[in-house]
Formats: sequence, structure tokens, C-alpha cells
Amino acid sequence: MSRDWESIFTTWAQGPGKTEQDRAENAERMIREAIHASLKLQNRSITVFTQGSYRNRVNIRKDSDVDIGVVCYDAFFPDYPDDNVKANISKSFSDATYTFFTFKNELEEALVQKFGREAVRRGTKSFDIKENTYRIDSDVTPFFEHRRYTSTSRYLSGVEMITDNHKPPRIRNWPEQHYENGVKKNTDTSRNFKRIVRILKNLSSEMAKQGVQSAKNTPSFLIECLVFNASQQCFSFTTYKQIVRAVLAELFNNTITDSTCSEWGEVSELKYLFRTSQPWTRQGAHKFISDAWDHIGYE
Repeated sequence: MSRDWESIFTTWAQGPGKTEQDRAENAERMIREAIHASLKLQNRSITVFTQGSYRNRVNIRKDSDVDIGVVCYDAFFPDYPDDNVKANISKSFSDATYTFFTFKNELEEALVQKFGREAVRRGTKSFDIKENTYRIDSDVTPFFEHRRYTSTSRYLSGVEMITDNHKPPRIRNWPEQHYENGVKKNTDTSRNFKRIVRILKNLSSEMAKQGVQSAKNTPSFLIECLVFNASQQCFSFTTYKQIVRAVLAELFNNTITDSTCSEWGEVSELKYLFRTSQPWTRQGAHKFISDAWDHIGYE
């Protein structure tokens, strides 16, 4: 018997429930409280924010944790377009005495003081804070500001971190630009962009449970970026089944070769989606899209 995909997609399209969202907000608030209580951190210029699927409202019930960023603006990692800009800007700044790893160590002390040593585990990138009935499981990632200079007086502000094992040596993200572009895409598609992302994330989860390897290999972040690169007309249909079909068909056709998707970017539009620096490939994304089409049973 064929499944009622429209009903399934309607359920999958829904955002998180209030209880789940409240627990995520509680986790963010408590981490902010931990920093304010720290004598080493309370007077530093620090911003705490929810990032990832919770911030961008594309999380699904299978998302078991919330990603929280902690950015210190007392120092920054620069990226210059050329040596002339670098030389000019270097006249105005000096090397920071406050290092990234000092900041990470002090953040760890603050988290342990707040939640207890048994609830805080340090990873190479972030801290895992165990959940309880009041808050959701949290990944807390420390950052310094990243500045991508476009001239001597202008720069794009992102975040950057160094892993404990220095592999890779730098991780740079653009959470604010990602958020703003996602909101615009959602508005321009009558709120269907984020609904389709949730549908395909739920679909991928189901496929992975059934042993489909391409779904296991495809991060939810990549799914969000793929849907972001679908054209406006894909979202103009009246049913979810029609929209999902249009999105998958266009993505399939445009990921057959490198030439038709080489300029695609992440949602922030500040990183290319398919370049050697990414942990996924165009071929892997194409395979997932093809398997998703077959799993639904589109003709």
C-alpha cells in the first residue's frame, strides 16, 4: 500500500513544540549565567547565542541537542584580501595577549562551576553539557570573532575557533549571515523553505534508520544548504508533495555535474558548498537526492 506522503510531510513540516523550545532556551540562559558568574569572564566582551538548527528554526524532533556559540570579541582572527590591506591594518592593531585556548579553558571552568564536573565533557571543538528535565543537551562552542577584510576600513564579521588537536587548523562560520539569509528565503517562499528543510531532514532520518548509506553520510546542515539553492519556482506549488518533488528534481539535475552547482554557497553565501575544504562532495549529495526521490516513489 502506498503511503499518504502529503499527510506525512504535513507532520514533518512542523516546527519544534513549545516544551522543546523552552528547554533549549533554558540551556542558553544557564550558560549565559555561568559566564556572568565567572570572575575571569564576566568583564569580557562576550556574546552567547543559539546557533545551528535551533537558531534557524529548522530543527526536528530527532535533533537531540542544541548548539550554543560563545564568542569573545576581545580578540579576533583576521583574513586579508592582499598584503597591502594587511600592512595598513596591522598598523592599528597588535597581537593579542589573551589567547583562544586561555578563553576556552576559562569557559570550561565557568561551565563546570555552574553545571558540575560530571555534566561537562570537553571535546576537541566544543563542550557537551548533559541534559536534564529542565534543559536540553547542549554543545557549547567557544569562538573568537573572525574578520574577513574587504578593504582597510570594511570587514565581514563571523566566528572562528581552533580545535584542541589543531585538525583542521581553523573553523570559520557565519551564523548571523546564515540566519538572515534563511529568514529572507523563508519569507520569499511563503515560509515553505524551512518546512521543506524539516521534511527532508525527517526523510533522511527515516532513510538512515532503514540502512540507506547516502542518508547516513549526509549532514542535516548540507540538506538545509541544498534546499536553499533550489530556485524560487520550486516552492510555488500548493502541496508539500509537489514542492518536495520540484526541489528534488531540480537539485538532482543540477548536481549531475560540477559545472551546474560549482557556484552554490552555504546559506550564509560566504562559503562555497562544494569545494575541497568541505567534508562532503557533490557526488555524495547527488546520490542522497536520488535515493530520497526513490524512497518517496516519485515517477
